[in-house]
Amino acid sequence: MAIDDLLDEHEQGERVRSWLRNNATGLFGGVALGLAVIFGWQWWQKQQATQDEKTHLDYQAAVEAAAGGDLKQAQAAVAALASKRDIYADLAELRLAKAQVDAGERDAAIATLRGIAPEPSLQPLVNRRLARLLIDAGKADEALALLAKASDSESLEVRGDALLASGKRDEAREAYAQALTGLDVAAPQRRLVELKLTDAGGTPPKSGEPT
Repeated sequence: MAIDDLLDEHEQGERVRSWLRNNATGLFGGVALGLAVIFGWQWWQKQQATQDEKTHLDYQAAVEAAAGGDLKQAQAAVAALASKRDIYADLAELRLAKAQVDAGERDAAIATLRGIAPEPSLQPLVNRRLARLLIDAGKADEALALLAKASDSESLEVRGDALLASGKRDEAREAYAQALTGLDVAAPQRRLVELKLTDAGGTPPKSGEPT
């Protein structure tokens, strides 16, 4: 190997070492940052998995307690989920409200349902269940306010119930008729809505006729 080549290699080596000396802090800092990001991400994933598992266990506890009629235990499990404000918390509160109704604690169930702030997809269901309890409690006007913007068949049916309870038979007939427009002729619920319409003084449309 020629002397010039050795000098070139030596010079290149010196340049590399010099670069490393000048950039060691930034280089090691970058490596440390990269490792911190990796380990931080792994830690976050582990924490998330742990939280998800705890949330699921709390939900299961709420469901089992509600099914067994242990309202205190169910309420404790729901309280543990309350801070999450996710789908599990909403479903657990719905379960608790049903258990309270089954136990004859209508007012407690109303309070539970009023406290739910569900995601949009669950809002109609919460409103219907709350409205039914309000009607039963003699608070049909509150039920009507709750269902003022109802558009799905099930909610319109409950709105008809509230109107009928308020003595507004004409409006109740209209609500039941609207509810029928969204129900298939073979839907199990359709027969009940037709009976309610008849009871309100209306005439259910014959098969194939517009409502």
